[in-house]
Amino acid sequence: MREVLASVVPDLHRHCRDPWTLIGSAAARLAGAAVAVADLDVLTSVRDADALIGHWRTRQDEAWMPPSAERFRSRFARFLFPGLPVEVMGGLELHGERGWEPVRIGAVVTVDVAGLAVPIPAVAEQIRVLESFGRPKDRRRAILLKSLSGERS
Repeated sequence: MREVLASVVPDLHRHCRDPWTLIGSAAARLAGAAVAVADLDVLTSVRDADALIGHWRTRQDEAWMPPSAERFRSRFARFLFPGLPVEVMGGLELHGERGWEPVRIGAVVTVDVAGLAVPIPAVAEQIRVLESFGRPKDRRRAILLKSLSGERS
């Protein structure tokens, strides 16, 4: 994960005009949860997703289709980097009981990874978002984060 962060975080700081944050397994791992990280999920605005798609076009994995398209929509692109793939979700929305709603992150904390400032949702925000996603893998991550936050209290 450090290898891919070293490759992408400087570009995210340089090319994103709006706030961005990691979400998913990488954010949970950076918060201290013992989770496997299969990719780096980056939540951005739509315009920043477009900028990154232009910047990283030679790395884009155009053949890959995201699962759960019936529950999630965004300006999505997956990129192949050494270490892990990077998935950019611009303007991510979740389909729930009230239809399509934007995924919003409230409290964000910055973690230092080898001298890089990496924004992730605060633990309580990660738990809220993961529970709203409702998939089994997200529920498992939320449980791990709850136990982690319980250890810290």
